[in-house]
Amino acid sequence: MRLSRPLVTASAVLLVAGLAACSPDSAGAAPADGDGPTVVTVGTLKGQPHLYAPFLYEDLAPEGVEFEVVQFDTSPDIKNAVVSGNIDFGVAGVPSAVSGAAAGQDVVVVAAAADGGSGIIGREGLDGVESLAGLTVGYPQGSSQEILLRLTLEAAGMDADEDLELVNLPFSDMAAALAAGRIDAFASAELGPSTALQAGAVEVASPYDTPVGRVNIGLYTTGELIESDPELVQEVVDTHVRATEQMAADPQAWADGVVAEFGIDQAVVDTAVQNIWPRWEIDDEYAAQVAALVEQMAALKQIDGDVDVDALLDTTFVEATEAGGDS
Repeated sequence: MRLSRPLVTASAVLLVAGLAACSPDSAGAAPADGDGPTVVTVGTLKGQPHLYAPFLYEDLAPEGVEFEVVQFDTSPDIKNAVVSGNIDFGVAGVPSAVSGAAAGQDVVVVAAAADGGSGIIGREGLDGVESLAGLTVGYPQGSSQEILLRLTLEAAGMDADEDLELVNLPFSDMAAALAAGRIDAFASAELGPSTALQAGAVEVASPYDTPVGRVNIGLYTTGELIESDPELVQEVVDTHVRATEQMAADPQAWADGVVAEFGIDQAVVDTAVQNIWPRWEIDDEYAAQVAALVEQMAALKQIDGDVDVDALLDTTFVEATEAGGDS
């Protein structure tokens, strides 16, 4: 049965498993009943402005397609739900897709979703990564923000393990730990940076001046669904393109939508959207940045297996999209 509002919270395995139980074909979207619509399930993260696009899909969907949004706590949870067939698509961190591909899972990125959303933030008075020498810096181990921090330090001739006192913290604890004085700075993802900035912290350095660039969030599905129903995948990508372009064209409406959906502080969200760049294109530069991400994840032993970036990134659908034809 279609929900009256395209929103489901999936904090437990039983809930996402229930989605599969509702569909006779766990490898694809729920088929239409008679003349009814095809219902596509899309996973995203709770309360994150850089993963807001799926909440716009329903109003932008083509005739005959409806969307249900399933909220998760982490990108790996979304990736696992996609590859298991419990949801059809996921808007989530590209590093999770890389990890899945390295582990031999069937995951394919069919569009970018948002760049940026990271920050290297510190207490008042810090300026430049050189000012972090000898200080306590929080970071989420195994994340893309760890990679960005290490590369930014390396470019300044510093070593994260030797020149800093690193503290592994959850994303959600960063701003509070900085405010309490338990750390001097942190590298993390939104909304941590914007929350801290609103409380008087400062941006220490840009995390984006590395070979990884701003790569962060993508739209992915499985190779099995691409093979079995490429027309549906194209329709979803077209919808995704419209959503990301709408966000980019009107950041204030995007921010207001996030606030209305999740009840987050308006000032924090307004700050966060200035640090996020909605996008859908997969071009050569993007592919090179993903390749750099893969290289760094392997160097830090975040992944074990090899990743074929050309296989991970399927550009077929963004190249064919009609929705982006005038972009």
